[in-house]
Amino acid sequence: MATTEKLVTAEELWRMPEPVDGLRYELLEGELVKTPLAGARHGVCCAAVGMVLYRYVKERSQGHAVSNNTGVITERDPDTVLAPDLAYWSHERLPEMPGGFVEVPPDLAAEVVSASDSQSYVHRKVLHYLDHAVSLVWVVDPKTRTVTVYRSRRDVCILGDQDEITGGDVLPGFSCRVGEFFA
Repeated sequence: MATTEKLVTAEELWRMPEPVDGLRYELLEGELVKTPLAGARHGVCCAAVGMVLYRYVKERSQGHAVSNNTGVITERDPDTVLAPDLAYWSHERLPEMPGGFVEVPPDLAAEVVSASDSQSYVHRKVLHYLDHAVSLVWVVDPKTRTVTVYRSRRDVCILGDQDEITGGDVLPGFSCRVGEFFA
């Protein structure tokens, strides 16, 4: 992971051309953060988590579920635009999905750990989400087949393959076996 020295705005990030260098970009407090593209295991896991989450949201018509690193602006001046692997917004928090970056932090942000991810950067993103009104963060690790659930900096739980994960107040009625995320 590398960063730039010049502070970049969300609008500048939006106008950047598609990368041709095998990297994707986020902004963290105005710094452009380059991260390598993820591998196949990561993609399969994102698809599995996304299917479970999307099915739940669609059946209840209670919000928006997105995948594929949708840009989310969590703060301005300096700007932070993160791209969770999956995210969910209730209709109350986000009545309509915009065409560009979403300027409302999600109710749920999920990060699927990739072999190219820096553990410190994933941790930094989790703390940033929690400090910027994201009520629930999942860190899904295909290698260990675990999900670390963060409801706050102090309310953290690690679930294994056979455990049930629930959505609590964020996704009322949501429940599945963690192993479904790794099918």
